[in-house]
Amino acid sequence: MSVGDVRGDVAPGRGQRLRSIIGGSAGNLVEWYDWYVYSAFTLYFAPVFFPSDDPTAQLLSAAAVFAVGFIMRPIGAWIMGVYADRRGRKAGLVVSVTLMCAGSLLIAVTPGYSRIGVAAPALLVVARLMQGLSVGGEYGASATYLSEMAGRRHRGFYSSFQYVTLISGQLIALSVLLLLQGVLPVKDLEAWGWRIPFAIGGVLAIAVFYLRRGLTETASFKVAQKKGGPASSGWLLLREHPREAATVAAMTAGGTLAFYAYSTYMQKFLVNTSGFSRESATEITTAALLVYMLAQPVAGALSDRVGRKPLLVGFGIGGVALTWVIFKSLETVSSSFLAFLLVLGGLLIVTGYTAINAVVKAELFPAHIRALGVSLPYAIANALFGGTAEYVALWFKSRGLESGFYIYVTVMIGVSLAVYLRMPETRDRSRIQED
Repeated sequence: MSVGDVRGDVAPGRGQRLRSIIGGSAGNLVEWYDWYVYSAFTLYFAPVFFPSDDPTAQLLSAAAVFAVGFIMRPIGAWIMGVYADRRGRKAGLVVSVTLMCAGSLLIAVTPGYSRIGVAAPALLVVARLMQGLSVGGEYGASATYLSEMAGRRHRGFYSSFQYVTLISGQLIALSVLLLLQGVLPVKDLEAWGWRIPFAIGGVLAIAVFYLRRGLTETASFKVAQKKGGPASSGWLLLREHPREAATVAAMTAGGTLAFYAYSTYMQKFLVNTSGFSRESATEITTAALLVYMLAQPVAGALSDRVGRKPLLVGFGIGGVALTWVIFKSLETVSSSFLAFLLVLGGLLIVTGYTAINAVVKAELFPAHIRALGVSLPYAIANALFGGTAEYVALWFKSRGLESGFYIYVTVMIGVSLAVYLRMPETRDRSRIQED
């Protein structure tokens, strides 16, 4: 049975396609809100779990737990990537949000070190392991779902909403932080107020669980199921698609490191290095991320016209040329507005990667292995470079070599740029079959 024979029976209509994309994106938003709340509130809850007289040491401990969550992402990507390829994209999305919900609620109720000792950071690690499994599966399932649902003509535009919702989740986390900073005294926020956003995330995840159960499965998955073929597995990925898997990992390395450097780590950098207050750093980061979020669909739509490769190459060149300049300028900046412009400049450069990375990866693989192919190599690179970004940056700072981090980011963007220059234009050679 050919793809064309099946396509007409299972391809969604325009209205159904749009509803599915909105539904899938809304779930992605809540997933990433839950993930980023940890980073947004680290400055407040780190002393609760990691008592120390040195603020940098506390942040290092909290960043280490943040990195631990990333260690589980490849495992989650492998398990749930296979699950989404075999059981459906919708099924993978439902499982991922269930794990995220459990992790958020566990953090919300875990007592501090002063009450239960080392069990407190241990439970924090368990919660982040659960969330790491969730996000590991979420990326591949949602990237595949949105790319397959989008349709050929607007695939770059619609798939960019994965990062729109990812950034929205981070923005909502920061907005909750700003709200709590405005209504709670600092001592209350440090004592118990930081638990509120984790509780909110857990409740929202329950709502998303029911939303995702009602999503429409993609035509690509239905076609693959009707055609039959080999079952998705890690061995199948390595045996049949080693080049594509290596491409995903290499193109991710510089992009994910740059993204985390300019987003989650930037809030700490503005406080710990630039000298801004925690409130000012949150406001600067929030404003820059808002503009950055709005840039994603613009870049995605542009990729539908000019191709994916020019945007990736643009990110690579801009990142190599300007990363050092931006971070060195931020070291001594005193104006909040100038700091906003510098952070925004870095984020707009990264847009060339973030807006289209999901669709590029999805276009490299056939449907029966797509969710795993998108998620596993990405998760490995993300764990190695994205998850450790804060820890590496703080390590350099603790050794008095902060500029070493700027060099590290620049070099890794350069590695990814070499891959972008050699890889094919996936828009014109996409392996996503439906129109």
